[in-house]
Amino acid sequence: MTLVVVALLFRTNNFQLFAAFIPLIGFWFLDAYYLKQERRFRELYNWVRQNRPDNEDHLFDMDPSRVDGDVDGTARLMLNNSLLWFYGTVGGLLILYSAILIFINGGTIFG
Repeated sequence: MTLVVVALLFRTNNFQLFAAFIPLIGFWFLDAYYLKQERRFRELYNWVRQNRPDNEDHLFDMDPSRVDGDVDGTARLMLNNSLLWFYGTVGGLLILYSAILIFINGGTIFG
């Protein structure tokens, strides 16, 4: 959020306004990536918890790639409710601000 505001404050023309989308999309992706990692390890923990009474296989194997098929991908998690509300709101406000500036400048992003 701070980098988006800094990108908006230090712009010299309206074209640089679009540089504010770079940290927004980057951090949105990173948050979704870490949410995926968290879900992978939770799924791995649940697998060990459920299979511990039955067998001893993979009880100490902490490789989460075994449960990749049980967890949504990073791009799909970007549309998760919590991430979508936060980053979608900031992105929507940025788009609205861009549209207002383009309208004020007579339909051009330069100027």
